[in-house]
Amino acid sequence: MPSVMVRRNDEGKLLFYVAKKDLEEVIASVEHDTADAWGGEVTLGDGETFYIDPISPPPAFPTTLRFKRID
Repeated sequence: MPSVMVRRNDEGKLLFYVAKKDLEEVIASVEHDTADAWGGEVTLGDGETFYIDPISPPPAFPTTLRFKRID
């Protein structure tokens, strides 16, 4: 369960960054991305998928969260 920094880039897209693996990738999709909740299954631009229980209310970015990797 890696600690992940989630922040917005200059274009307003969310970035997913895992320092220990030096992995930085754009988040392609989020299962729940509304004014009420954020999270669920998160798919990165390279196709990897991770999961976080939906957070309500959505967090302010940048933030560090713990995700589970989905195989």
